[in-house]
Amino acid sequence: MTYCVGMMLDRGLVLMSDTRTNSGVDNISTFRKMYHWQVPGERVIAVMTAGNLATTQAVISQLEERNKAPAERHNSLLEAPTMFQVATIVGNLLQDVIEERAADNGQTAAAGTFSATMIVAGQIKGMEPRLFLIYPEGNFIEASFDTPFFQIGETKYGRPILIRGYERDMSFEAAVKLMCVSFDSTLKANLSVGMPLDLLVLETDGFTPLHERRIEASDPYFQSISTSWGEALRQALEGLPDYTLDEATGGRLTGTA
Repeated sequence: MTYCVGMMLDRGLVLMSDTRTNSGVDNISTFRKMYHWQVPGERVIAVMTAGNLATTQAVISQLEERNKAPAERHNSLLEAPTMFQVATIVGNLLQDVIEERAADNGQTAAAGTFSATMIVAGQIKGMEPRLFLIYPEGNFIEASFDTPFFQIGETKYGRPILIRGYERDMSFEAAVKLMCVSFDSTLKANLSVGMPLDLLVLETDGFTPLHERRIEASDPYFQSISTSWGEALRQALEGLPDYTLDEATGGRLTGTA
């Protein structure tokens, strides 16, 4: 399983992904799920992947044309005129790969064995930063004020954190902290999501990563976030109104302020 988040802020975009992939509890590996390309001063484009590893690796390989000699490679994302067309290219390629893999194995694409989803983010000079969620069918939706962030993979554990803490005008630093809490909650709840985490911050009109790093399990900041968040939750629980089992009411649960 996977957990990836792409978030749109007034200042730009923040992306984070885990790196765990597994085929059972005894076959766990680390694979990068975040990729980015740039033309300094002109564009920066990032893709995060979730789903069948063979499918996602095939899509990334074809985008980078790894089957060709280095001098002959031609990444179409670096020449698309708009981010909408970038999303279209990725969506069409994802759909084609899923259908091809399914056909080779005597299945239909609807079976879902080779399914994958992707988040595409970036900016092209003269246009605003944009964020897209690409579905296995090749279609996609774009982030907006109503839907300012996207998640793919194991989304349910970290989503409540993002919903409660997100503000569009928050700083990059605050957004990274919020994402760390969201990922920590997911890591604690699901063993199929694992460290290390990849982080990418893209500032509007920067056209090159403002901040990029891999967060290891031993990272002091992430460990501090995990410990502090757990303690804050315990303190918040203790501060809530108490409940008592009142024998006078037949043992029913009653609240006391």
